[in-house]
Amino acid sequence: MRAATFLISIAFCLVPVAGIVWIFTAGSITTVDGLFMSLILLSLLGVFFLNAVWELQDRGLLSFLHQEKKASAKEVSAPRAS
Repeated sequence: MRAATFLISIAFCLVPVAGIVWIFTAGSITTVDGLFMSLILLSLLGVFFLNAVWELQDRGLLSFLHQEKKASAKEVSAPRAS
């Protein structure tokens, strides 16, 4: 089930990108409709991309981002002998 959620998030990340590319290639980025549509698509892209990142983090695939924090936390929490 979690793999399906990740794949759906990735698919829904690609759809707004295709829409933004279409807006640019059609030349409607300079209109008010094009600007607001691109903002809406960027918002959707951000939500689904964040969901995909959280799925990767839950699976432990982004653990390399937290290794430095764990090492520094151990150094800070260890009491010093005087």
